[in-house]
Amino acid sequence: MFRRDAEMKMKVLATDPKERFSNRVDDYVRYRPGYPRAIPDVLRDECGLVQESIVADIGSGTGILTQLFLENGNLVYGVEPNSAMRQAGEEFLRKYSRFRSVTGSAEASTLPDASVDLIVAGQAFHWFERAASRREFAHILKPHGWLALIWNERDVNSSAFMRDYELLLQRHGSDYLKVQHVYSEQAKLDEFFAPSEVREREFQNRQVVNWDGMKGRLMSASYAPKPGEAGYEAMLEDFEKLFAAHQNDGRVTIRYRTCLYWGRLEPQSDGITGRKQE
Repeated sequence: MFRRDAEMKMKVLATDPKERFSNRVDDYVRYRPGYPRAIPDVLRDECGLVQESIVADIGSGTGILTQLFLENGNLVYGVEPNSAMRQAGEEFLRKYSRFRSVTGSAEASTLPDASVDLIVAGQAFHWFERAASRREFAHILKPHGWLALIWNERDVNSSAFMRDYELLLQRHGSDYLKVQHVYSEQAKLDEFFAPSEVREREFQNRQVVNWDGMKGRLMSASYAPKPGEAGYEAMLEDFEKLFAAHQNDGRVTIRYRTCLYWGRLEPQSDGITGRKQE
């Protein structure tokens, strides 16, 4: 009975994007990179972001991106469907009086119509169901509102360590190539933003980590085998060799390109008059 339940749970984690990180929350909180502090500055200049702007972070997870806008002085709704991630975010952001935790998703945020000035999504948009989330975003944004999508992408060609780490993930990641295909869809944003133009900006970002930090970063990935799962020991053996070969004074540098895409999100002429009634 217990084995069957465990197998069913693992199947859910593998197929439902909203549950992929349920068993990796601790590593996600501690070891995922932050976002460049210049992002709110760009959105201020390009989108009119001010302290009074109301922000909805969709797929807010543990609150890494949410924190950036709270520190900018904004009221931020963190909308997250995964209960473990949402609870971790509530704990991480408990000191911020302008944080509002919301049980919802990109497709059904539960936020009122025309209630937010800016929607952001960090490291999450590629998991959204496009048509349903586009309709939902158009509903909850105020007229002529803005959408900003953000990804930290590993800069795989920036160093020998980054190239070798990419090969390790390809070799041992349970569904790594499938996930990377999902990520590649992020470049096809014109249709989502239409009829408005999508703009973009790129920043350099990095983490300098020791052994524990690098291992934690690896284990925060949804495709990395967990202890006790097939492939974990082989992955860890190769990972130890990788770290030993590239460490400098016990540390390595993970290099990222942080990609920011933004634009207005105007209603599309698709005959939509209101939310679908269930």
